[in-house]
Amino acid sequence: KPSAQVVWPIVGQEILNGDVGGGFQGIQITSGFFQLWRASGITSEFELYATAIGGLFMAALMVFAGWFHYHKAAPKLEWFQNVESMMNHHLAGLLGLGCLGWAGHQIHIALPINKLLDAGISPQEIPLPHEFLVNRELICQLYPSFSKGIIPFFTLNWSEYADFLTFKGGLNPVTGGLWLSDTAHHHLALAVLFLVAGHMYRTNWGIGHSMKEILEAHKGPFTGEGHKGMYEILTSSWHAQLAINLAMMGSLSIIVAHHMYAMPPYPYIATDYPTQLSLFTHHMWIGGFCIVGAGAHASIFMVRDYNPAKNYNNVLDRIIRHRDAIVSHLNWVCIFLGFHSFGLYIHNDTMRALGRSQDMFSDTAIQLQPVFAQWVQNIHTLAPGNTSPNSLATASYAFGGDIVSIGNKVAMMPISLGTADFMVHHIHAFTIHVTVLILVKGFLFARNSRLIPDKSNLGFRFP
Repeated sequence: KPSAQVVWPIVGQEILNGDVGGGFQGIQITSGFFQLWRASGITSEFELYATAIGGLFMAALMVFAGWFHYHKAAPKLEWFQNVESMMNHHLAGLLGLGCLGWAGHQIHIALPINKLLDAGISPQEIPLPHEFLVNRELICQLYPSFSKGIIPFFTLNWSEYADFLTFKGGLNPVTGGLWLSDTAHHHLALAVLFLVAGHMYRTNWGIGHSMKEILEAHKGPFTGEGHKGMYEILTSSWHAQLAINLAMMGSLSIIVAHHMYAMPPYPYIATDYPTQLSLFTHHMWIGGFCIVGAGAHASIFMVRDYNPAKNYNNVLDRIIRHRDAIVSHLNWVCIFLGFHSFGLYIHNDTMRALGRSQDMFSDTAIQLQPVFAQWVQNIHTLAPGNTSPNSLATASYAFGGDIVSIGNKVAMMPISLGTADFMVHHIHAFTIHVTVLILVKGFLFARNSRLIPDKSNLGFRFP
């Protein structure tokens, strides 16, 4: 079992320490940190100690930077509205160089250490992390292409590096996590992508895109003035920006929740069931809160920052003008979904109570197979053979493939869909549509309604 800390023997509290295996006494954790550290190549408490001191130093630096940029040289508000420059820096600096640095760490430190750990070598006998950097002989024994240095890179003979930048697919049979060489390859590819993207927007030179021009040119046949005025809204209203960012962040968090179990990214995380459950629940809750926050801040924007005079006949104005149609459609959709999803469960309960199990909706009685979802899963199972013939397996065994078991525990197996999945997914459709109805109605009627026409003068706190 994973453990991260030991409770010291003070006033009998050491009773909290349990046997977590391997002759180690400590507290069992379900946060996934143990697996994350294993994937990063951290094998001892000393390395954690060094990491913590590094974090402490960076935090102190940031505290100083915060003080400096507030009391000594505070940026002007206009500086935050220079979005092209911001996009270039965030894409190239934050994401591009961030991915590059992480890929570098994975290739030079994490990969060799994990390869030795997977081979069953004890952490005490593995060389220290910096030795893989200073002693090239050491890493050449594990990955022979290191002996060629950077010559293959500059001669465009990149396939030489295929021993540590792989495209295998599937899971490592020793740890039940994604292949670390696959994820290193992934981060290196992302770094290249983001570093190129960081040169996409026009700043001091007359080359590149302008956000305002892109938005104003984006007109459809049914959207009137299109996105005219959107640039001004997003650069001048914090609430509008926050609403969009929260909606994106929340949606991404929910996507992450599903990817964490379908493609377990860290060693041994797939067989650590409490951690898997905790991480899924955590990311779903965070996603839900963020999306609800997006609705709230969109409404605050409508009350405080929206100017009807500046938004005539653009997409936002046109949405607000046919808000009655939108809300009434959502209304009947929610009622329809409510009856037709929950109704199936009530039917099943009634039939079970009457002892008529042959009349229930289930795989053994009346079947409701999710045929479209099964078709999609089948496509994804067969895809790697057609689109990337060199890969060993599909991206996730959830769609089909073999059972991956680690130490007599199932790490990942095909999740075949049936009647129960069809029914519960329609319940999810129902709950999500109700959430959309609540948030969208609150946003569209934030300024006024027939009952309270002057809502916008009363402020967001009303009633």
